[in-house]
Amino acid sequence: MAELVLELAETVAGVGVKTSYGETVDIDGTKVVPVALGYYGFGGGGGKDEKGDEGSGGGGGGVSIPLGAYIGRGGDVRFEPNLIGLLLVLTPLVWVTGKALKVVIRALKR
Repeated sequence: MAELVLELAETVAGVGVKTSYGETVDIDGTKVVPVALGYYGFGGGGGKDEKGDEGSGGGGGGVSIPLGAYIGRGGDVRFEPNLIGLLLVLTPLVWVTGKALKVVIRALKR
């Protein structure tokens, strides 16, 4: 089982910038460095029942969200965001913040 986990880790190590955008690009002296958020997860298991029958299974998946790119020309470097990607990343943060504020407000009212 340990070999399987290591093999899966090597397989999905490229999830992120390379999956979303590719390599750093140089266009007419301007360097474009892509930025992305990547994550993945796996699960698996196995077992026996009372009769001695065995079974096992597993699954996994991953996500890569392009956040933007650093654009460098000469000594000037700036970040150009991908607004849709940033909204996807910030949505869970806004949701959790709202839930936390709800709990705090209810506690303060008591």
